[in-house]
Amino acid sequence: MNVFFRKTANILLKTVIGLVLIALFAIFATSISPVYNFEEAKPFSGPDIFNPYAALKGADSVSWKRANFHTHTRVKGIFNECEYWPKETDEAYRKFGYDIVTFSNHNELTTHPYDTALQVNVYEHGINLFKYHKLVFGCREVNRFDHLLPVLASQKQFQLDLLGAESDFIQMNHPLRTIGTCKAHMIRLSGYKIMELDSGKSTENEYWDWALSAGRYSFGLANDDLHYPDRTKKIAVRCNFLYCPSAKYEDIKKTLLSGGYYSMRVPDYGHGDWQVKYAKNKNLPYIRNIGLDSATVFIALSRTADSIKFTGQDHTTLAVARHTDRAHYDMKPQDPYVRVTAWFPEGEVIYSNPFARYDASVSETPYRQPAHTVNIPLTVLFNLLVLAFCGGTVVLFHKLIFKWQIF
Repeated sequence: MNVFFRKTANILLKTVIGLVLIALFAIFATSISPVYNFEEAKPFSGPDIFNPYAALKGADSVSWKRANFHTHTRVKGIFNECEYWPKETDEAYRKFGYDIVTFSNHNELTTHPYDTALQVNVYEHGINLFKYHKLVFGCREVNRFDHLLPVLASQKQFQLDLLGAESDFIQMNHPLRTIGTCKAHMIRLSGYKIMELDSGKSTENEYWDWALSAGRYSFGLANDDLHYPDRTKKIAVRCNFLYCPSAKYEDIKKTLLSGGYYSMRVPDYGHGDWQVKYAKNKNLPYIRNIGLDSATVFIALSRTADSIKFTGQDHTTLAVARHTDRAHYDMKPQDPYVRVTAWFPEGEVIYSNPFARYDASVSETPYRQPAHTVNIPLTVLFNLLVLAFCGGTVVLFHKLIFKWQIF
C-alpha cells in the first residue's frame, strides 16, 4: 500500500512540477525582444497650436456619427467571449442610435454581417496575462505574436512596432485595466495614434496625461469593450461622436487620424429598464461648438454642465468653470497642451481631443514618429538570457520526467 501511495504521489507531484516548467518555458520562449534606447521625453513645443476640430467650422448635425470601435461578438469555434453574433450585436447598438459599430474580436478579423461597404478590418491583439491589448486598424491579417508576460517597456514597444508596420494605425486599449501600466512606461511608448479613455472607474485619464506630457501625442476614444449586449450596464455606456461624412472605413480613418471627434461616458440610464435607456440615449448632451481662436481654447455645450475642466501638462488642472454650458481657456506660452473634460448632473462625461503646440510647417499634427533605437549589446545579452532560461527549463523537465524519483 505504501508503495502505491508513493508512486501515486510521485506521479501527481511530477505532473504539477512539469506543468509549471511548461508554463515557465512558454513565458521565457515568448519573451524575446529588442532592448531599446527610448527617445527622451520632450513636451510639445512650436510656434503653432494644433486644433483637432479645425474641420468643424460650419459643421452640421447630420455629419456627426455615434460610434463604438471595441466590440466583441460570437465567432466560429469553441472559444467565445460573447454569445451574440455580429448581426445581433449590431442590431443592439442601432437601437441606441449608433451609426458606426466595428467588430474587434481577439486575434480575429470579423466580416461585417450585412454590408461589405461598412467592413472595417480591426481586431484586438493580445493573449498575454497582463491584458496588454491593442486595437489594430486597417490590417490584412492577424499578427499572433505576443509576450505572455510583457513586463518590460521594450517588449511593449516591440509589439507596437510589429503591429504598426502592418496596419494603418493602433489604439492602446484599456490602460487602467492593463497590469503593469505605469508612468515609466507611458512616457516611453510610442507608435500608437489613439489612446482608449475611461477604461475603468476613473474619469481622470491620468495615464493619457503621462504620455501627452512626454510629447507622445494621441487622440482619445472611449469604447464599451462590449462582451454582453444583453446587459444594460455593459452596452452604450461609452461612445464617440465623429464628424464624419459616412460610416465607410476610408472616411472613418481620415476622421480618427485628424481628431474631429469627442468621446463620452454615458450612464446606465434606467438601471435595467431598457425603455428608459433607449429614450435617454436619444437625448444626450453634446458639443455645440469647440475649437481654437488664436490661443484660446473654447467649448460650448448643449446643456449646462456641473463643471468644465481644462487639463494640461503633468495632469495639472489649468482652469475650471462650474454650472455653465460654455467655457474657454487662454493657452499660456508655457502650456504644451490642453484638453477639455465636461461633467454633467446625470453622470455623462465628455472628453475632447488635445490642443497641442507644434510646428505646422513640419507636420500636420503634433504626433511624432517613433525615434527609439535598438541597444545592440543589451539586446544580445537579454535574448541570450532568455535562451538560457529556456534551455534550463528543458533540462529540468527532462530530469524530472526521466531521472528524478521524488519519493
